[in-house]
Amino acid sequence: MALTPSNMLALGTQAPDFILPDTISGKIFSLNDLKGTNATVVMFICNHCPYVKHINPELVKLANDYLQKGIKFVAISSNDAIAHPEDAPEKMKQLALELKYPFVYLYDETQQIAKDYDAACTPDFYIFDKDLRLVYRGQLDDSRPSNNITLSGKDIRAALENILAEKPVSPFQRPSIGCNIKWK
Repeated sequence: MALTPSNMLALGTQAPDFILPDTISGKIFSLNDLKGTNATVVMFICNHCPYVKHINPELVKLANDYLQKGIKFVAISSNDAIAHPEDAPEKMKQLALELKYPFVYLYDETQQIAKDYDAACTPDFYIFDKDLRLVYRGQLDDSRPSNNITLSGKDIRAALENILAEKPVSPFQRPSIGCNIKWK
């Protein structure tokens, strides 16, 4: 695993569209199908990364806390499933059901969507406002697998609370850090 920070896509960027299969339902979704009325959180994750495994409980809690507030969550895995079979679509479905993901878990087999979002690591987070303009990109919180800081989702929660209060999201954002996306 190569420890990799987010690339920090420019704030204000229009969310790149996509059409990807959901490994849970088998349905095909576009960004427009999944966007929230108030905000949309796009997360690049995978099954095998220890950083994602560490934050999975908070991802589920976070989504459950905000789904009823017009905020939708979209998880995407862009890892090369040939080199990393644990990240294959059938394993993604299995994990999503086991952890009770309250969001879709899309598979980006061509890796084009990760490139479109300039995603670099897992986890990598992007929050888009109701007009699908980027208002946040960066870390979930300060917790890491080895630092004994309790998961809270505070950075993303602060951004979402500002959006709901119709206040600007602070532009001072810390990059996420995790495993590099496993490119083909």
